[in-house]
Amino acid sequence: MYHSAPLRAVLLCVLLLVVGATVKAQTSTFPGSWLGSWKGTLSWYRPGTDAPQLVPMQLHITAADTGYNWQLTYGAQAADYRPYRLLPRDSARGHWVIDERNGIVLDQFWTGDRLSGAFTVQSSTLVNSYYLQGDSLMVEFYSMGATPVSTSGEGTASSPRVDSYRLQGYQKAVLRREP
Repeated sequence: MYHSAPLRAVLLCVLLLVVGATVKAQTSTFPGSWLGSWKGTLSWYRPGTDAPQLVPMQLHITAADTGYNWQLTYGAQAADYRPYRLLPRDSARGHWVIDERNGIVLDQFWTGDRLSGAFTVQSSTLVNSYYLQGDSLMVEFYSMGATPVSTSGEGTASSPRVDSYRLQGYQKAVLRREP
């Protein structure tokens, strides 16, 4: 019976190795498991309209020297092609950037199994998310005015000032991996 303590120690080490490998596998799926060519339709909803504008969309993600090619295409026959790059800024902390290769670099953060970011361009603020859902890559963008449409609250601890913004649009794409 004196052999049971060493056996328990060995089993505990094996268990810790298996759990560690499982956790590592779960956290290292992005962006590796996203590689490939994705294709689908972007639905663009605007306030006051009943039906969305439908736009063909593709996203090609391939490994590159220091990051990933993140090539977006909107419209038929590559009407709007955007050869971006996805680069790790501090991937251990979930910080990535999308480099538009024109001086614009958009910070993105891996949070809750999603790559998300927010940025303001001209007079619009956009919030984006990319995430896997089943066998689809989901893409979502919310756009809103950068200037508040109203401010409420009394400016106190129990009623702080709150700014509200005009929602300008919501875009959602369901992309499927191409063979």
